[in-house]
Amino acid sequence: MKNLNLSQDKNIRVGIDVGSDKIVCAIGEVIPQSKEVKLLGIGLAKSTGIKHGSIIHRDKVIEEIEKAIAEAETMADTKVNRAILSISGDHIRGINTQGAIAIQKNRHSTLPVEQDIRKEDVQKVLELAKAISFPVDRDILHVLPQEYVIDTMTGIKNPVGMSGRRLEARVHLVTVATSAASNLTSCAEELGIVVDGLVFQGLASSLSALDKDEKELGVALVDIGGGTTEITVYHEEGIRHTGVIPIGASSITNDIAVMLQIGTEDAEKIKLKYASAKASMASPELDFELPVKNGGISRQVSEHELSRYVEARMVEILQLVAREISRADIREKLTYGIVLTGGGAQLKNLTGLAEEVLKMRVRIGKPKGISGVVEVANSPLYAAALGLLQWSLHQEEMSIMVRSEFSARTLVTRIATWFKDFF
Repeated sequence: MKNLNLSQDKNIRVGIDVGSDKIVCAIGEVIPQSKEVKLLGIGLAKSTGIKHGSIIHRDKVIEEIEKAIAEAETMADTKVNRAILSISGDHIRGINTQGAIAIQKNRHSTLPVEQDIRKEDVQKVLELAKAISFPVDRDILHVLPQEYVIDTMTGIKNPVGMSGRRLEARVHLVTVATSAASNLTSCAEELGIVVDGLVFQGLASSLSALDKDEKELGVALVDIGGGTTEITVYHEEGIRHTGVIPIGASSITNDIAVMLQIGTEDAEKIKLKYASAKASMASPELDFELPVKNGGISRQVSEHELSRYVEARMVEILQLVAREISRADIREKLTYGIVLTGGGAQLKNLTGLAEEVLKMRVRIGKPKGISGVVEVANSPLYAAALGLLQWSLHQEEMSIMVRSEFSARTLVTRIATWFKDFF
């Protein structure tokens, strides 16, 4: 097995999507010329140490990440020692903000004059835009520029080289609980993995599932995971809103388990095989056998009855999604409507129900821009993991920073610096 070292092969990327239901590790090779990613290997492990995006059992998380990595390493015939991780949970918050600076010809003068805008000016205005007072237990995960304004000219995507007197940046900040980020990072570091960055799970999924036209004319990416549902709203190529709902497809599985009095593993299998998001699309005449354990009585239930439980919970999730989308800072209608991805998007007839509830066009989002062994990952379940592989292709144009400094060592340094400044 080859030893993967990013300093030796800068085009190799590893993404680990850490979810509440599954952990997916993807290894790929970035092709800069075509801006595509060649998938080399992918591994999947059941996630039992995370609930609603938060770690509840650290040892299990480490064990399951290790299992997913080992499976991907075997397929790719290479050794992983660096990776980018996804992060989710209802502790994640998104906020729109802005900052402005005067463009100075003589950098020692305070008088604004007409002058070419440099990269340093863009960096300065972005730093100013994110200079918001947050609680001590929160960190900025992403600074995502929406647009720039030069004097009275709006809608500018790249102001470098243009001239003006005043530069304004409108950005979307994604913030994260420091403890959640550092705990996730430490799990990977326990396995000897260097964490090159953390990426919001909904943002990662959007990189692989959306195209440029959708982001320009308006679309909402809804990633339905096991314990959480992530919403990322795009308009005019900028992210206008991000949010996390602490409910996902696992709640449907639990409903089936309770109503039919069966185990959650059996309920998950039955959901994927027989359930329909729209009960009207399931036949009341098609019955299936329920699993029997410990000498119990044989029982049957119709697909229609099963789907009634599923539809009720799915409608609730979609209504929460609609409420979250309404918080986006846009007045125009989303031209491309909704793109559903994540493991929960595999539910049969989900697009039909979503169009009824949300009153918008809906499609299922599968990973794009991927070559190689794509047949093993051609599912919305893998959108976030493959989006992490594509992150490096979009990072510079989308974000000026990605927090990867959540290790215990960095936190100690921060605390020491704080005490020094305080005294």
